[in-house]
Amino acid sequence: MRRSRVVLAVLASCALSLGMVGPAEAGVGLPPVVAKVPTQEKVVFITIDDGWYHDPAVARTLVEERVPVSMFLLPGATSYDTQYFTGLVEEGRATVENHTVNHPDLTALDAAGKDAEVCGAGEQLKGVFGRAPKLLRPPYGAVNDEVRLAAKACGVKALVTWTHDFTTWGDVPPPTPELKSGDVVLLHFTPTLGADLRRALDAAKAAGLKPAALMPHLKAAGLV
Repeated sequence: MRRSRVVLAVLASCALSLGMVGPAEAGVGLPPVVAKVPTQEKVVFITIDDGWYHDPAVARTLVEERVPVSMFLLPGATSYDTQYFTGLVEEGRATVENHTVNHPDLTALDAAGKDAEVCGAGEQLKGVFGRAPKLLRPPYGAVNDEVRLAAKACGVKALVTWTHDFTTWGDVPPPTPELKSGDVVLLHFTPTLGADLRRALDAAKAAGLKPAALMPHLKAAGLV
């Protein structure tokens, strides 16, 4: 099965690189790349990446404030404390999505490498959580049509990037943007997640927006 996926990806990649598929046709039938969800509803989408830092206070906030969240997880980051994530999923408002196995720049990998990273992560996460992820967050937001081809072969319905990154990467949090309907908020499971999540939730409230589940709105917009 894996060999068949790789062969198909190689052939499709060759067609793209050799110009056998024109620019207007290249993206046809490939999963979309979504940085913002088109919607008239007053909603935003909270997404959290990686999974290395497991703060019980963050889990309590998500559960007690009933915050829908999409978690784009690395299998290795969940393996040493799986209950942290299964507990959130069991509460019914968190979903587990794909973020590859090792967090590489997928555009720099060959077809076999893309397959191993995307399909490999999907298979591992399905084994733990009982559901195959349907969304992929490409590491660093690095995407091209070859990545989309590989993602499609792995059952991915959409590649989700982000509108605003609320993660504190240094000593000072980034400026807080004014959120708009349909914005995708990026956070990470880091030691600052509690404060970063609170800033995001406060920004949503200030804009009159509510966090919402991502997949139903992607379906409503005809993106998956």
